[in-house]
Amino acid sequence: MTAQARLLPELVEHWAQAKPDAEAVSYEGQSYTWSQWWDRIRRVAGALRAAGVGRGDRVAYLDKNNLSCLEVVLGAGSLGAATAILNWRLAPDELDYVVRDSGARVLFVADDLLPSVEAIADRPATVLLSGYEDLITTAPAEIDSEVRSEDPVLVMYSSGTTGRPKGILLSHANVISHARNTGEAMPVEGDSRSLVAMPLFHVGGSCYAMSGFREGIPSTVLREPTGPGLLGAIAQGCTQAFLVPAVVAGIMAAGQPAITAFGRLQRLVYGASPMPLPLLRAAMAAWPDMEFVQVYGMTEMAGAITVLSPSDHRDADHPERLTSAGRPIGEAEMRVVDPATSEDAPTGELWFRTPQTMLGYLGQPAATADTLTADGWLRTGDIGRLDEGGYVYIVDRVKDMIITGGENVYSPEVERVLAEHPDVADVAVIGVPDDRWGESVKAVVQPVDGHSLDPDDLVAYARQRLAGYKVPRSIDVVAEMPRNATGKILKKVLRHPYWPDRAI
Repeated sequence: MTAQARLLPELVEHWAQAKPDAEAVSYEGQSYTWSQWWDRIRRVAGALRAAGVGRGDRVAYLDKNNLSCLEVVLGAGSLGAATAILNWRLAPDELDYVVRDSGARVLFVADDLLPSVEAIADRPATVLLSGYEDLITTAPAEIDSEVRSEDPVLVMYSSGTTGRPKGILLSHANVISHARNTGEAMPVEGDSRSLVAMPLFHVGGSCYAMSGFREGIPSTVLREPTGPGLLGAIAQGCTQAFLVPAVVAGIMAAGQPAITAFGRLQRLVYGASPMPLPLLRAAMAAWPDMEFVQVYGMTEMAGAITVLSPSDHRDADHPERLTSAGRPIGEAEMRVVDPATSEDAPTGELWFRTPQTMLGYLGQPAATADTLTADGWLRTGDIGRLDEGGYVYIVDRVKDMIITGGENVYSPEVERVLAEHPDVADVAVIGVPDDRWGESVKAVVQPVDGHSLDPDDLVAYARQRLAGYKVPRSIDVVAEMPRNATGKILKKVLRHPYWPDRAI
């Protein structure tokens, strides 16, 4: 049985009525039943109402993962207000921008992060999280019966890899559609327990959490996805988790005791960045009884839009599908489009039309129009293709495709080859200026711990496996890749020395 709801708070309300005394959530050793948690959420709504928050307003939240973040999202959502979950790692000027851009009436902030916002002129009313419990204890329990499913409930900021971050507006209907579609694609058992470990300012944290609430299974929220925290949560009964490949790599590198302990997990959902094929193979060998699920999606679609199922991972007849992103889920329609002509093409930009699609970018109608077509298609900016079974293969980003001497080079193709080298832990391929060819292919590689890499040897390795124009003309070896909070390699940082005057 799953919760049927129009609004996100109704997911919790449903279980508060259906099984009030069953555990709903756990955080830092404190657990709440569904009825206890529903009472807290309504009191958050009451506190926000007293602060003047109502339909159409926004609040902001700034802290590492904290159960109060989800309570604020659901409490504000029950009033028709949206919550902007801010990346606590932002530099002061970036934080200044997103706080102002969000237009929040109230800002919840961790005490240790208060100095980051004190310099913001005309900042919203600030609530320190040290006083959060007192605030909601004294507040009345409230909801607003006039809230619509089309009302915004989340503002998730893009990573800002080109220009300033954009506030992505997600409605109740968007997030509930995502929870329904992922729930149908990845059904859970009655004794399942969800581990919410990824940052809540990312859909892999917040929207993944909502999927668990729809299913009515208990969730453990981790403040940060550290090794001890992950292993401790699994030891306490968590059966499924969404993690980025970088975290999986960390577990694999931690040694056999960590690998054995992590093996208690029944289902591993991974995504947000590609899983290097050697790492995926090693993980599947280490945990033969674990269900592996790959998801591909975007914040603009509230999270996952395609899924590679557990059976697909173990399909001996189609091992090549381990490099695919699976098939679209739920009601999603998909097109493969030539970005230059908007006509269907064998390989091209992936377009999706789905109830999960965002309302738009906050205060940016031009950017919204660039991403959403008049008839509801979302342009992903990803280049891909389909096989005969309808499986999606992500080939590259539109902006990342390298054109060298008139030939198109898709960086993931080169990355997959280099990643197969036994001494390569991770790799990123970028285009750099070339006076003769326009662009040339460059690889940046991180060696396996304790190993060394010779760039010339790696070029020779690639030359045996790739067409000549795809072989990197230069290779840099780095101790560590630059990454964002979700573990995705920041190609913007890698490109900058070569394209300093371009928006990349």
